[in-house]
Amino acid sequence: MRTRSGEPIYSTAITAGRAIFGAFRLRPSVTGLTNLPDAGGAVLAITHFGYADFALVEWMTWRKNRRHIRFMAKKGAFDKPVVGWLLRGMRHINVDMTAGAQAYADAVRALGAGELVGVFPEGGVNASFTVRDLKTGAARMAKEARVPIVPIAVWGGHRLLTKNHKPSLGEAYRTPVSFAVGTPITVGADDDPQKVTDRLHGVLQGLVDGLQARYPDPGAGRWWQPAHLGGTAPTPAEAAATEAERQRRKAAARAAATPTA
Repeated sequence: MRTRSGEPIYSTAITAGRAIFGAFRLRPSVTGLTNLPDAGGAVLAITHFGYADFALVEWMTWRKNRRHIRFMAKKGAFDKPVVGWLLRGMRHINVDMTAGAQAYADAVRALGAGELVGVFPEGGVNASFTVRDLKTGAARMAKEARVPIVPIAVWGGHRLLTKNHKPSLGEAYRTPVSFAVGTPITVGADDDPQKVTDRLHGVLQGLVDGLQARYPDPGAGRWWQPAHLGGTAPTPAEAAATEAERQRRKAAARAAATPTA
C-alpha cells in the first residue's frame, strides 16, 4: 500500500475534510473499491454534479489506500490568496485555459511519476445530474502516459453543494453519498482518444444509473433528482442552454472590463 509523508498541507486538508464530513454524519457507500490502484499512475475520470466531488473522492480514496490525488483545477482557483496557497501546497495542477498545453504536460509528468491525477471530463458541474459529453483530455493523457483510466461516479454529493442550489445544513445532514469505481480502461498506443472517450461516457453513465437505482433516499419531485427519474432538475437541454447563457454573460463582462487601445 502506498502512503504519503512530508505533505503536511495535504494531510491537514484531509483531516479537516474528515472532520467536516463526520460532523455532517454523511453515509458513504462504495462499490468497485478494488478497482482503485494501490500503486502506479492512473487517470481518475470523475462525474461532476457537485462542488464537493473532488473532496469526496479524495476522502474515499484516502480511506482505501491513503493515496493522494492531484486534481486539475482552473487557474481562477489558484489565483485566490488562500485557496491558491492550499492548491499549490497539495500539488494540484493549475489549468490556465489560455495555455492548456502546460497543464496537460504537468499532468502527464505526474502520471509518469506514478501519481493519481483527478479529472472531471465533463468540464464543469452539470446541473442536469446526467453525464454530458466528455472532453478527450483524460483519454489523451492516459494514452501518452501509458496508464489506465479509472471511471468514478459519485451520487449524492451534489446534495451538499452544487450549481444553482444552496442546500441548508439540515438538508446536508446524514446525506447518503454513493461511489462506484469502474473497471480500469486500458488505452493502447493505437487507440483513438475520441472512441475511448465515447466508451468512458457510456461507462460513467452506466455507473450513475446503477447508483441512482440503488440510492436509499426517494428522489421523486426533489431538486436533486434528474428529470428523467421524476425529479425537478433541469433536463440536459435546459441545463445546456442555461450554461451557454451564463458563459455568454461572463464573456460580455470580460470584454467590457478589457480596456480598449
